[in-house]
Amino acid sequence: MNDLLEVEEIETVFRTERGEVTSVDGVSFRLKAGETLGIVGESGCGKSVTSLSIMSLLGKNGSIRRGEIRLNGRKITGLAESAMRRIRGSEVSMIFQDPMTSLNPVFTIGSQLIESISLHLKLKNRQARDHAIDMLRKVGISRPEEIMDEYPHKLSGGMRQRVMIAIALSCKPKLLIADEPTTALDVTIQAQILDLMKKLREETGTAIMLITHDLGVVAEMADRVIVMYAGQVVEEADVFTLFDKPLHPYTIGLMSSIPHLDADDDETLASIPGTVPPLQNMPSGCRFHTRCPLAREKCSALAPPLLEMAEGHRVRCWAAQGDMEGYETQAKGEFL
Repeated sequence: MNDLLEVEEIETVFRTERGEVTSVDGVSFRLKAGETLGIVGESGCGKSVTSLSIMSLLGKNGSIRRGEIRLNGRKITGLAESAMRRIRGSEVSMIFQDPMTSLNPVFTIGSQLIESISLHLKLKNRQARDHAIDMLRKVGISRPEEIMDEYPHKLSGGMRQRVMIAIALSCKPKLLIADEPTTALDVTIQAQILDLMKKLREETGTAIMLITHDLGVVAEMADRVIVMYAGQVVEEADVFTLFDKPLHPYTIGLMSSIPHLDADDDETLASIPGTVPPLQNMPSGCRFHTRCPLAREKCSALAPPLLEMAEGHRVRCWAAQGDMEGYETQAKGEFL
């Protein structure tokens, strides 16, 4: 099966008053039709900027300095804004974290749905309205005819997120980018939204790029997972391999920080010390070495490459690449 999305060594930079900063540095991955790719990492790791780079929504101060993005084999980096507008919505759609800031508060739900449908599907007014109502019904909204005439502030958070999914899928895109789609929702609504996304993926064959910091969501939704840290991919594997045999100390730390139902009452929840380094002051060598319990002199001096350790399993770590015997046990012990 050919790759639907190919991201090759992209480097995304932003111009600031203090100079140029690199937010995404040499990120590469591929995504097939009908596949779900999870991208995880702490805030500030470059997950959202990666998605905005694909959508060409970086603003006037952001740009892709190098690398290439291809959709169905066609290069989309460097396309004119008019060409990207035709691609957004029809071929690639995005669900943002907070639907209240994504939906226009002065227009009805129906008018915002119909705008996208009319633009990309070229349907007439009545046909566009019928299609919009059908989409609201498909995402599990009751009374869709009445909801069409409501304003966003009249709806609950879960309802607004369903509307965003309806808008995103109304033109049957090949790729759906979901940036923290359930963060602001309670657990019950979160489960409903995830079930809805899985159902729509099965029915339409839409590929999903799911950005989240919630490893539980990743375990439920993803086929493959990319772990990002400080603008770089530090590990990539299928979801079963990643949870069963994580290799990078950062991934091991993330896994160790997941609470377990069978944990003792007095057991302390593991955490990774420190924070993600600022974009303006990235450490030399391995970018995680300032927080890594296994860091040695080599880690601060030389940046490790991203190497394939087994089929489909890549990692960026000197220890994982055979430079430290028994490092996995040591890493797990340090984080527990």
